[in-house]
Amino acid sequence: MLLDAAREAAAEAVGCRADELVFTPSGTRAVHSGVAGALAGRRRAGSHLIVSAVEHSSALHAAEAHEAGGGTVTQVPVDRTGAVDPEAYADALRGDTALACLQSANHEVGTEQPVAEVAEACRAAGVPLLVDAAQSLGWGKVTGDWSLLTASAHKWGGPSGVGLLVVRKGVRFAPQGPGDERESGRAPGFENLPAIVAAAASLRAVRAEAAGEAVRLRQLTERIRTRVPALVPDVEVVGDPVRRLPGVVTFSCLYVDGETLLHELDRAGFSVSSGSSCTSGTLTPSHVLRAMGVLSEGNVRVSLPPGTPAEDVERFLEVLPGTVAAVREKLGVPGATEAAPKTGGDLVVDAVGRRCPVPVIELAKVIGDVPVGGTVRVLSDDEAARLDIPAWCEMRGQEYVGEEPTERGTAYSVRRVS
Repeated sequence: MLLDAAREAAAEAVGCRADELVFTPSGTRAVHSGVAGALAGRRRAGSHLIVSAVEHSSALHAAEAHEAGGGTVTQVPVDRTGAVDPEAYADALRGDTALACLQSANHEVGTEQPVAEVAEACRAAGVPLLVDAAQSLGWGKVTGDWSLLTASAHKWGGPSGVGLLVVRKGVRFAPQGPGDERESGRAPGFENLPAIVAAAASLRAVRAEAAGEAVRLRQLTERIRTRVPALVPDVEVVGDPVRRLPGVVTFSCLYVDGETLLHELDRAGFSVSSGSSCTSGTLTPSHVLRAMGVLSEGNVRVSLPPGTPAEDVERFLEVLPGTVAAVREKLGVPGATEAAPKTGGDLVVDAVGRRCPVPVIELAKVIGDVPVGGTVRVLSDDEAARLDIPAWCEMRGQEYVGEEPTERGTAYSVRRVS
């Protein structure tokens, strides 16, 4: 009875029938099961899968597994705000397309995707659309004629270890793995009943206050979006300024070591995240920032959960400028008023073996040493430089010429414009 009641409550929040929804051990498991089951159910239609370049890693990993098994995958690119073009999805649809996937909103920059328009294109082509609604379901139902939907309870403040998988009636779906009588055979194993009940109750409670809280949090994140560039020089605020989640705002700071910045903000009492390569445990920046083509160094993602007081935001805005300035000073960043001597030749900056954000800092130090029209070649083996040097050029009004491989890494050429 408790399980049925929780299922009905969750189905009401999603906007589906109760018998279309099953509970899974996590949002990741929901995505993996949803992708695998939909592809298997439409095996006769083909083996082509479509995903966006900024999907959650769970969807991209499922795509990698599908491709390793002989299937084909198309990644649809995004613009600098992180949004896909519905026409690009329509163009990617083929006669052998079995499934398309699209998140409702991005987990790193908060950009909302045009799900309804993409769903319409998929429906016209007879292709089911799986929507990863983990980030947005706590704020409202996902619009559009989608076919499958996944979500994760901890994203709306519920317990960890509970996910949702919705498969609309009429969608061909073949659960993979050994059969199990639980959850329509789509989520084997005994259900975590206490967590499921808590997940459904928390979703209902969050949604009851979502409308008013969304307005309040959107005002707070808008204040961060407008005040940070005014308080901190050389900052790029990323993500769509309008079509975005209420409580997420992301920005990147030039000449900043992301890991050091996060540690310093933590000392001040603020827990934030980052997509910078120097904080991710890998040598490559966030796949989301890379796909958007925006600055990755010094990246900060601020998430405001429901109930965040305005006083916390004001204190964050007070602390941030001094924190960024202190980190830049430690790294030896050139001051904005420094006048660099000019010489007659082009320059080469050897930053091989040095990681984000050092290659860009060294570029900034010497750009004034070449005449207008002269070039600087930055040698680097840091993968983040491929994203950050072009982003620096756009922010500082310089011309990014291009890159070429060398024996020691990659040479990035920048022409001084002003």
